[in-house]
Amino acid sequence: MAMGSDPSKIEGVHLGRDVLRRVLQFARPYRAMLVGFLVTIIVTAVVELAPPLLFRQIIDVAIPEANRTELNRLALLVVAAAVATAVLSFFERWWSSRIGEGLIFDMRVRLYDHVQRMPVGFFTRSQTGALVSRLNNDVIGAQRALTGTLGAVVSNAIVLVTTLTAMVVLEWRLTLLALVLLPVFIVPAKRVGRRLQDITREGMDVNAGMNSTMTERFGVAGALLVKLFGNYDRETEEFAGRAARVRDIGVRSAMYSRTFFIALGLVAAVGTAAVYWVGGLMVISGTITVGTLVALAAYTVRIYQPLTALTNARVDVMTALVSFDRVFEVLDTPNPIVDRPGAVDLVAPRGAIELDSVEFSYPTHDATVASLEGDVALPPPAGAGTLVLRGIDARIEPGQTVALVGPSGAGKSTIASLLPRLYDVTSGAVRIDGHDVRDLTQSSLRAAIGVVGQDPHLFHDTVRSNLRYARPDATDEELEAACRAARIHHVIAALPDGYDTVVGERGYRLSGGEKQRVAIARMLLKDPAIVVLDEATSHLDTESEAAVQLALSEALAGRTAVVIAHRLSTITAADQILVVEDGVICERGRHAELLAAGGLYAELYAVLTRRADDDPILTQP
Repeated sequence: MAMGSDPSKIEGVHLGRDVLRRVLQFARPYRAMLVGFLVTIIVTAVVELAPPLLFRQIIDVAIPEANRTELNRLALLVVAAAVATAVLSFFERWWSSRIGEGLIFDMRVRLYDHVQRMPVGFFTRSQTGALVSRLNNDVIGAQRALTGTLGAVVSNAIVLVTTLTAMVVLEWRLTLLALVLLPVFIVPAKRVGRRLQDITREGMDVNAGMNSTMTERFGVAGALLVKLFGNYDRETEEFAGRAARVRDIGVRSAMYSRTFFIALGLVAAVGTAAVYWVGGLMVISGTITVGTLVALAAYTVRIYQPLTALTNARVDVMTALVSFDRVFEVLDTPNPIVDRPGAVDLVAPRGAIELDSVEFSYPTHDATVASLEGDVALPPPAGAGTLVLRGIDARIEPGQTVALVGPSGAGKSTIASLLPRLYDVTSGAVRIDGHDVRDLTQSSLRAAIGVVGQDPHLFHDTVRSNLRYARPDATDEELEAACRAARIHHVIAALPDGYDTVVGERGYRLSGGEKQRVAIARMLLKDPAIVVLDEATSHLDTESEAAVQLALSEALAGRTAVVIAHRLSTITAADQILVVEDGVICERGRHAELLAAGGLYAELYAVLTRRADDDPILTQP
């Protein structure tokens, strides 16, 4: 690096080049359109050269010679050139919008696809509002700059070259005079462009934070929390602070842009005046004709206009690169859980599960984006880098029900999350029907596993759409059969619009027990070979729990089940009980065996028995 070089500037140049290279990669499918676009621009630039030359002929030839025929012919040619320019301009804009909008479509779809495939840890550390901002604000910002600037940059560059060529042919000395002021365009463009790039990035970060605040507060859960624990005035004050930063950044950006544009306009005016002044002296001395001066003055306006647009476009491009960079930042985030080369489908799953010397530690920052985590960088996940499961060995035969029992934080839910490969084991292997889950395609693996958690998620859509999310091709009869098996059909039928009733965000129009049974019906519709129940009844009242348990008895019939539960009947009826403590299986066996051993299971069972005395529903089968 040369002495005196600014590393940040050099880094910014490399960053801009890298982002531009990535954008060009996205543009490869549009090469044919680009060719048509460039041809249209070149033809337009050539046609636009004609009017000043025609005016020169009118002034120097037709008028002095009083030749009305020639004057009429030249005037018609001027009109024809204007019409041709208008038509070509329409096609030019059509090409640029097709290319720009197509690029943004590809980028948005690629971003959505990449984000939804990211592991669970990515979403636990990323703000939802910030993610949505990347897909909306950042992509739209790039779209506006690209579709609005792509045509202008190429068109103005070609106009500038062709116009300068025509000026040199007419009078090279006045052309040099017009170009003397060129550095005045370039120097401020670099300074303002770099400053606007920083302002734009800051504005996008603040906007993302504001979006995150709205996303969290306007959800049902967030709104309830604000009403029960928060303060409206405090919330409004905090939001106003973020909105004020957005406002101030917007004002700074607008003033930088406007000041720059006004300065360039003044320079163009001075340049045009200089051409008329010096050119007028040359006309008086007989060096050039009046028509040539008028044509050169018109061309001077044509070179300052694209110069102004190009330098302003440079600012737009630099700010657009920030949007593209923020999109690529997410696209470049590695996904540690992908299908291995040669991964095979799990065909006709039987439901056999084997945990072979499984060890697991939560990943650190390898699948996160710091700018998506908010104003304060989050620390690594709890337990990251340290083993939370150690030497887990277990075998579950098809059709068996296995209960995972243990104190909170022992690792039960972690074991369950390894089956559908929400995380990958650190060492050892998880096998389904003898296949390492890492050797199976994720789609076929997860199609074989149905999960019902303690707080199932329902989309803000109809009951029918939420059920069909598990199997889009399911018939209405199959939907009803699954709901009857889940003991929820009569509830849905009593809703205002039946299966077409919108359940609200996260299903808040349904009670907890009703949501659980809809989730069970959705799982039954999926018809998985393996069912994972993660404390599916822990937060329900006794009446709802009884209804859910009846639904679960139907759901578990003939399926391999891994159950994390606190209900005595589920545990005692299990074919196998695994007692987990501090990431290891400390006891295993059937209920009577473990109770007789007098270990941790016996202690946990005694606690559940005391609960059952207070709540008899816990002991019902």
